[in-house]
Amino acid sequence: MTQPSWYSQPYPPEGASAAEGIRNQLGRPELDLLTILVRESAQNSWDARPVNSSVPIDYGIDLWTVGPAHAEAWRRMLLNGAPGGTERFPLRDTLKQGSIRVMAVSDRGTRGLGGPTRADAAVGPERDFVNFIRNIGEPRDTPLGGGTYGFGKGIFFLLSRPGTVLVYSRCRTPQGGAETRLIGCTLWKSYTGAEPGESRRYTGRHWWGDTSGEVVEPLVGHEAEAVAHRLGLKPFGAEETGTTIVVVDPGLDGLAPAEAASYLADSLAWHLWPKMISVGGEPPAMRFSVSCDGVPQSVPDPRETRPLNLFVAAYENMAGPGGSRLECKSPRRYLGRLGLVKRVLPPLEPTRASRLMDIEDLVHHVCLMRPAELVVTYRRGPKPPSENQGYAGVFRADESMDEVYAKAEPPTHDAWHPQSLSYPESTFVKTTFTRIDEALEGLLSLQGVVRPGASSIALGAASTHFAGLVGGAWGIGGATDYGKPGSTATPTPRRRMPEKEAPRPSSSSTALGGEPQTDFPATNGSPATSRRRPRVEYLGEPYYEDLGDDSLLVQEFRLPTSGWQRVRIELAVVLPGAGARETDPPMGASMPTLVGWQNREGRFHEPEDCVIEGGEGLWRALVRPAADTMTEIGVRVEAVTGP
Repeated sequence: MTQPSWYSQPYPPEGASAAEGIRNQLGRPELDLLTILVRESAQNSWDARPVNSSVPIDYGIDLWTVGPAHAEAWRRMLLNGAPGGTERFPLRDTLKQGSIRVMAVSDRGTRGLGGPTRADAAVGPERDFVNFIRNIGEPRDTPLGGGTYGFGKGIFFLLSRPGTVLVYSRCRTPQGGAETRLIGCTLWKSYTGAEPGESRRYTGRHWWGDTSGEVVEPLVGHEAEAVAHRLGLKPFGAEETGTTIVVVDPGLDGLAPAEAASYLADSLAWHLWPKMISVGGEPPAMRFSVSCDGVPQSVPDPRETRPLNLFVAAYENMAGPGGSRLECKSPRRYLGRLGLVKRVLPPLEPTRASRLMDIEDLVHHVCLMRPAELVVTYRRGPKPPSENQGYAGVFRADESMDEVYAKAEPPTHDAWHPQSLSYPESTFVKTTFTRIDEALEGLLSLQGVVRPGASSIALGAASTHFAGLVGGAWGIGGATDYGKPGSTATPTPRRRMPEKEAPRPSSSSTALGGEPQTDFPATNGSPATSRRRPRVEYLGEPYYEDLGDDSLLVQEFRLPTSGWQRVRIELAVVLPGAGARETDPPMGASMPTLVGWQNREGRFHEPEDCVIEGGEGLWRALVRPAADTMTEIGVRVEAVTGP
């Protein structure tokens, strides 16, 4: 059996690329290394899908500590023939530590790294192996693929503290069979090595494999599978093809392994959600998994995760008849399609992954993508006039424009830079941004309305922060009103608060959120006496609260007048922009509903016929809002003789 060993590349007479130059080809990206790993590795997997295949690709990230059963094999086999000196080859120190941590990025259902294993023999179309293992900067060979010049593979070496990865792959051979390959690579620093009689310069690139020939070759077939088994790598199934890249001692940006796994799962959703959704009845294009030390980490479902579900809705709008065509008029060119959706939303809870996309508690962004439907970036748009309203958009470039947008991307594929292009290509990218901005201006105009759409969580409007949505603003809650003298029932209609409050009538006292108290004369001809009428005192603005599987709108209130009183709810919806309120839903539409009443002690009262004793006690009205509307809550109260 072949004993794998290390080979260090010396500078040839004609020169070669130093390891430092290759490591720096990603530049100084704004994204962190874990995010770049997700983006670049998933993009590589997508580009490696078999031609005309509709079978979903399985993509996974697994972190683990090498166990005692395999640690000795790692140290013995991966130190065989290793260059001397920690500065030249830091893997030495890594393997001598008490524990060895690794991260495996794998795909199945892809082509694997096939083709010739020598760069000078890769003259045909099949050259995946040499493009990943040997060559740097090869132009993409996948039409409409996500990658361009193959610099993204450098992220694996940057993420590894000793700059070392193992590549374990299974591919089809020209004869129709399958071949398993295993090779190691280190990318560190160039150096000068002392040799008998002279010194020699080395590039800092090292390969681990079969060194019996003139160039280092991967272990193949049963030998590759046997060594992979001794290292504890997951084997391929009988008919499986694909690639596993093992990053040795990954840097986790200060996160604990379990935290890193959670962050990676969240990042997958933010950057790969177009590949996670079912479109047109077809299954998702890719399936994703993450684990840490054998424990699976859930990957968020974009259809069920805010605000990604908004981008999914925008994607479906873009792909359907509601989408719009963006065009450049001079020179005339069709650019792509745009879909936009606007929703009334509670504030978001930002995550580390969303913050990296510049999405905090409010979403007002357009997702940019090329025809490969891999997220390029989330382009920030103008903020909506309400902090409880958000919008999302998706722009997908037309296939005829793919090369233009690809050339506008940096090596990390996370932006479009028109300044890096020449005319007319720069004009096309600039015009894309102009057309998107024009569409957003129309979406946010005074005539714009919230478009209806399905939502798994009721998203009723929340507060007077809707000021500025149209000329006036809507509050949620109510204010007392005057009843007719002598009446025992006092209505408390919902309030509409204009941007400037109208002066209130003078009175002896004013309740919080309510109208003034007034003394009413008796109507039976008896001497005038004063008595206080029942009223509602609203305590602040409504807020959201999760109750079981429901997200409810809660309005707190008091009944400051003593005595028994019956309360009932009055609910309506308002559509932003239209200024119209509805108490009777159109056919098929939903309306907000009262779930019940709750006192300070948490005791629950059924919605109907709730009689409350007035006083200083706090009460809560629990309302299930209708999706994508602003909910008006009014509480009506009348005096009764007893419970």
